[in-house]
Amino acid sequence: MKETVSDTSKFLSVSNLSKYFGSVGALMATSFDLAPGEVLGVVGQRGSGKSTLFQVLGGVYQPSGGEILLDGRRYNPRTSSQAQRWGVEAVHQYPELAENFNVLNNIFLGREVWEDGLLRLRPDERRMAETARDLFAEFDIPQELIFENPANLSNEHVQLVALCRALCRPSRLLLLDDALAALSFERQQKLLNHIKEVAAQNVAVILSSDDLKHIFAVTDRILVLYQGRQAALRATAETTPREIVEMIVGSNRQEQVTPVIWAFENYHTAQQQAEELRRSQMVLRESLEAQDSLNRQLIERLRDQVEALDSLNLALQDANRRLMTEREAERKSLARDLHDQVIQDLLSYNYQLEDAEGEITDEAQREELTNIRNGIRSVVSSLRQLCSDLRPPTIDSHGLSAAIRSLSHQWSKMSGVKVTLEIDPDLGRLPEPIELSVFRIVQEGLSNVRKHSDATRVHLSLARTATASLMVNLSDNGKGIARPINLAKLSAQKHFGLLGISERVSLLGGSMQVESPEDGGMLLRIEIPSPYPSLVDV
Repeated sequence: MKETVSDTSKFLSVSNLSKYFGSVGALMATSFDLAPGEVLGVVGQRGSGKSTLFQVLGGVYQPSGGEILLDGRRYNPRTSSQAQRWGVEAVHQYPELAENFNVLNNIFLGREVWEDGLLRLRPDERRMAETARDLFAEFDIPQELIFENPANLSNEHVQLVALCRALCRPSRLLLLDDALAALSFERQQKLLNHIKEVAAQNVAVILSSDDLKHIFAVTDRILVLYQGRQAALRATAETTPREIVEMIVGSNRQEQVTPVIWAFENYHTAQQQAEELRRSQMVLRESLEAQDSLNRQLIERLRDQVEALDSLNLALQDANRRLMTEREAERKSLARDLHDQVIQDLLSYNYQLEDAEGEITDEAQREELTNIRNGIRSVVSSLRQLCSDLRPPTIDSHGLSAAIRSLSHQWSKMSGVKVTLEIDPDLGRLPEPIELSVFRIVQEGLSNVRKHSDATRVHLSLARTATASLMVNLSDNGKGIARPINLAKLSAQKHFGLLGISERVSLLGGSMQVESPEDGGMLLRIEIPSPYPSLVDV
């Protein structure tokens, strides 16, 4: 292997790194250097190439082009084990554990500590358990999980075991691909502190996270990927979260910024202002007893606080509207991709199998092919139902009324509950955001009936009122709901159906009433004000 001499301060050097899957470029022309003890943050939207970069560096994928130098030598591991022999440890976004081994053996799989002696007959579980217990204590993991089967672990504990596996022995380069997302807030802080500690010991770290607070808390530089290409490489101290967000989404226009990121910026600003005003209010209350003259100042500060909280509420509502709009767009895109690609490919395979079936004379083989084709048809049917759930095709082609009729028919067929439907013939077409929101409200309402009511009959009506408002009534003959109805209590009981409906109604500027009539059942009454004239985009 030919060695190349490089700058000794550059522990890792990546030059024009690319990875293609067929003709699709997942990562293209990415270049950066990394010094010992440096922490590099990697950010980007889904599909930007972040995980591909980590998998190439970790030996999971082989690069299609470019060069990687580690200590001046060409680095091109064929497997994760080869990468580990170079001192590279990786924790990937969705770690996998061997379920035929317990947690301890998963942590030390391929890196066992052997008993003393020349023969090395068996691993020294006592020493391995001591190391594991130290790591478990650092991340506040229950000690009894050391000998647990991975199948019994939560997603967070699986992620923690993968972290312990990477940290159980010294490394020179630590790769953390979105390893913080599955952790609780306290454990996120512990991992961020651990990153700072290993960096102080000259271990280089590459970290990806969708939470910019994490990135700005520990990194020295930030690599921004956009649609598989390197958009920027910035020193963390010389940039701002806003600049990074604009490069992540590829635009500096406010309306193009992803709603989740937009909410992150505005929510925390308004929250900080409200907290400052709250503290001022406490100070004023304490001094009020001694200085009556401060009453005027207190009232003014309280007014400012109310205005700040109102601004916060408006910002959060706007963020929720944008987030729901983006979710509907993602659902529509996913439904189209499933229909145009996956379903069509499955149908093509089915036709090919049908042709092959006609050429086979062996009865057993023909029967087996028939069973396979029936299985494919079943999968296609399930995928079509999934596409309909993601984005009901009737709502785009025929409007809300047709979509509600189709939904009610399918729901009644699935649940066995009879639905009486009344839709105003003059309902007409509404703006697309309104139709989608009302459809989701009805969809969630029917789901709530199926999960909680034990009903045998449902009545659903949609009608225009004299004031051009839209009235939606959904009632059932089930067991009803406890009175008085308390949405906060429902939230604590994880009864999220009514809460989701309430949120959508609020964003539409409407009102919702939940009644439990004396004769049983539940009545959900929703009024959406005047959706027919020109309407602010929801």
